[in-house]
Amino acid sequence: MWNNADMRLSRRQLLNSLGGGFGTLALAGVLEHAGLLTSARASDSGENGNPLAPRQGHLPAKAKAIIQLCQNGGPSQMDLFDHKPELSQRSGQPHPEQVEVFQLGNKNLLLGTPFQFARYGQCGMEFSEIIPHLASVTDDLCLVRSMFTENNNHPFALNMLQTGKTFSGRPALGSWIGYALGTENQDLPCYIVLRDPAGYNTSGKMVWSNGWLPPVYQGTEFGSSATPVLHLNPSRQVSRESQTRSRQFLQELNAAHLELHPHESELEARIQNFELAARMQLTATNLLDLSQETEATRKLYGLDNPATAGYGTRCLMARRLVESGVRFVQIFPPLDPSFQPWDNHSNLKNDLRKICGHVDQPSAALITDLKRRGLLDDVIVLWTGEFGRLPITEGADGRDHNRHAFSSLLAGGGFKTGHVHGATDEFGYKSVENRVSVPDLHATILHQLGIDHKKLSFTHNGRPERLTDPEVTGARVVEELLS
Repeated sequence: MWNNADMRLSRRQLLNSLGGGFGTLALAGVLEHAGLLTSARASDSGENGNPLAPRQGHLPAKAKAIIQLCQNGGPSQMDLFDHKPELSQRSGQPHPEQVEVFQLGNKNLLLGTPFQFARYGQCGMEFSEIIPHLASVTDDLCLVRSMFTENNNHPFALNMLQTGKTFSGRPALGSWIGYALGTENQDLPCYIVLRDPAGYNTSGKMVWSNGWLPPVYQGTEFGSSATPVLHLNPSRQVSRESQTRSRQFLQELNAAHLELHPHESELEARIQNFELAARMQLTATNLLDLSQETEATRKLYGLDNPATAGYGTRCLMARRLVESGVRFVQIFPPLDPSFQPWDNHSNLKNDLRKICGHVDQPSAALITDLKRRGLLDDVIVLWTGEFGRLPITEGADGRDHNRHAFSSLLAGGGFKTGHVHGATDEFGYKSVENRVSVPDLHATILHQLGIDHKKLSFTHNGRPERLTDPEVTGARVVEELLS
């Protein structure tokens, strides 16, 4: 039993006792902010101090790279991948329960799909008529019909899809993978982003941020028109000798500054990026010269068709990048019919057909091309939006956001082929069978890359941060998706 005398401490004793408690946490936070303390994993920067050096994961890897086809806006599952005959039969009738809506204008009346469905491939997977090319590769696909997420607002749901949390400022999936594994090609970034040259989709550059991971793991934008590597070449003609002297002088200045300030991670990353840019000048331009591809390959991706040429170019570039050893490539859709092209609040029939016309053929071509080159076993292709759509009508001919159910496609990298996982209710409103959360998806992808999602962490503000945060989200590897 304690008494008051036992509780009295001198100031020295009090400070001593804090050494193993909250004082230590506070000190750790201050030291880390000053760059004097890093996580054990962060300090393992590979050979010769190179943070991009290829590294082994925690597990035997089934895949070594990933291409993410990010379908911004929320593709409508019941109009593309999740056939609901009951929804069409009861179209115009009230939904039997109160549906969670995002915007005004929803009528709570069931809205059947205007498109026909059919079975494809030996597996007999059902697909909509407006994605015939993806339907043609169903025997190579793993279709997850039971996805769900935490928020039905685009920016928050995109944050969730890319970073594992709904709020901004955290590292993207591609950054985590680069941090864990480095990259096999030291002349290119580990994480490359290919967007529509016309502009940015929702949230812009935030969705490929490195967050508080070292800056070298941030997504690097490559252009899919004109010069692929942005700002790589001088704006005016400069001799190679002059460029070499300038780089050497800059390297000397940076080295001198780094010697005076040895723990500035941003400066170290900047130096590494300059050195990487110099190497890219020699390799990237030739690598991304698509004129080297055969006419048959260019036609496969739809480069001969204005409707598919832009997205097809990005998909073909992605294949060349992973083929050359890039770890993570992220492709964003065209800004047509809007900067959120799958966001069909109205004019569903026409706008959905339009965006499918842009991305369907190139998406299937990527899978076909990877397979015929023997790359699909080693590369994961992920086709997904941030959420789905509601089975009720918004206005006369649209669908609102739906966080309770959406569909995702996976191919390659040890995922089952010709496989359908999970199910939604009779109208496609909620995932009800074998549900898969976004953190589950992340954990499963990391697993296939040889990364244990429970062990991958980075110390930030005095605590170990993870992509999946399994203690909070309950994230698990979905073994049922794996071959």
